[in-house]
Amino acid sequence: MHSTNRHDTPQNQARGKVYALLSDLFAREIDSQSLQRLTSPEAQAFFDLLAADPQLATSIGQLRQKLSSLNSERELLELAADYCSLFLVGGKLSANPYASLYLSQAEQANTLLFGEQHQSMLETLAQSQLQLHKDFPEPADHIAVILAYVAHQACQRDDASQLAFIAPNLNAWLASFADQVAKVDKGTFYGALAQLTKLWVQADCEALCEHSSKNQ
Repeated sequence: MHSTNRHDTPQNQARGKVYALLSDLFAREIDSQSLQRLTSPEAQAFFDLLAADPQLATSIGQLRQKLSSLNSERELLELAADYCSLFLVGGKLSANPYASLYLSQAEQANTLLFGEQHQSMLETLAQSQLQLHKDFPEPADHIAVILAYVAHQACQRDDASQLAFIAPNLNAWLASFADQVAKVDKGTFYGALAQLTKLWVQADCEALCEHSSKNQ
């Protein structure tokens, strides 16, 4: 007999796909291969499902509009330059994608990368027998890592356990992060992506809270 995981539901599978998509978009620049996947009929159907939520429709529309306009290598390079200036180069004109820089605002000037938040996330990954990919030389508190972890856990843990992780490790700082991206993004894509991520995580936390309360 095959054991069944009661958390592996169609709803949680869909949640996991959303978190995985967001993680991929923050993890690296969009290239021609990823663009092909993002503009495929399957991806468009997935975007349609997300856009059915009125709160997400505007951000989804902005992302799709930008993706559909990437018709040349030059336009891809320009979007890659936006990614680089936002997430790879530090400074006032960037939007560092590390949880520690937002969760420790009172001591932000003294906050170091690969610090306490990084170590805590490494321990969390290890507890689930996960680790950072060797080709991803970023601290473990990078937004892409946290989103990927949530995607992995979507069908593994109960609602209360997921909420207990997502609320302090994502939802607590995404509003500040989205605001910073909106201020410094020269284009529209990553501002829309950050806004979408904020709204999605907020809504997911609300749903998890409601579900866990019903199951108590």
